[in-house]
Amino acid sequence: MEIKLKKLKNLTSENSITIILNTHRTFPDNQKDALLLKNLVKEAENRLLNDFSEKEVRGLTDKLNTLANSIDHRQNLESLILFVNKDVAEFVRLPIPVEDRVVIDHTFATRDLIRGLHHRANYYILVLSQDEARLIEASDDKVIKELGAPFPFKNELAQTSYKAEPSDAGRLRNLTAEFFNQVDKVVNQARKDHPLPVLISSDQQNYHEYLKIADQPETIFDIFLNRSRQTEKDYVIVSDAWKMVQEYYIKKNNDRKTELQKAVSSNKFLSDTNEIYRAIKEGRVQTLFIEQGLFQPAVIEDDSIVYVQDDKRADKDVIDDIYDELIELNMDFGGDAVFLPKGELEKFNGFAAITRY
Repeated sequence: MEIKLKKLKNLTSENSITIILNTHRTFPDNQKDALLLKNLVKEAENRLLNDFSEKEVRGLTDKLNTLANSIDHRQNLESLILFVNKDVAEFVRLPIPVEDRVVIDHTFATRDLIRGLHHRANYYILVLSQDEARLIEASDDKVIKELGAPFPFKNELAQTSYKAEPSDAGRLRNLTAEFFNQVDKVVNQARKDHPLPVLISSDQQNYHEYLKIADQPETIFDIFLNRSRQTEKDYVIVSDAWKMVQEYYIKKNNDRKTELQKAVSSNKFLSDTNEIYRAIKEGRVQTLFIEQGLFQPAVIEDDSIVYVQDDKRADKDVIDDIYDELIELNMDFGGDAVFLPKGELEKFNGFAAITRY
């Protein structure tokens, strides 16, 4: 998803259409998703036709409808985003709730992609031993599914060698490392379309040995669920895993809020949108903090941000969400963004920044 984010956020084209909607994982609820998408596509078409002739936008609307019709809603997660301009027609499924909306601007609305990268309520559990590996997809404390073939992935390459050379510790370590390498390859292939983080359930030695061979160690939790659980039910494993994951992210979230509190104490923070805008352009902003669900249409006049009412969002030259624009601009300068629950930035009116100096 990071690669897709980098690609999409750097594209600039008139009439870049982003359609964002909540979806459903299960039948029959996911049957409603196609109708919602159809309505949002129609809204996008109407907005384009308000400013341009049908001839001018026919190519875009055809591309948008073709993309929408290609989506298999049986594969939906919590949300879906479509990106269409004259050069691009792509969609992304995300494991996070969103606000249904249509954005038409000179760039794509990538804020929810950024949120998706930071969101970790959905994750995989790799149940690992030296004999086999299971892979479970979880959401909070619930099992989404335990993946089938090639899982459970059996260690077949070393069975005879283990018996033949039980005293050769080096040989056994090499065989284990090779098996873990094979496991890592099938795990990454399985999560290619849903690149969620991985929590390993195994003993301490196996956990550290796996990290040594992992192709994407940065996507693996730096905590692990101790002991092998190969024979346990998936819901039991997920129940224990969620307690650990939840605690991990609460701590991480609190650490980021502490950063903001320290910045306030040392006067290295900003909360006025125009001050933040100017500081970003000067490369002075390290981290933006924003409440989830906060959106604000605006225009830029004389290099200043001017808020407009929601009913003006569809007007030409109005930026659908100025916060999305600022998040993307700050990323171009090497900054990052933290999304906090509603109400946690109340004294900053939902939006604040930590400056580098």
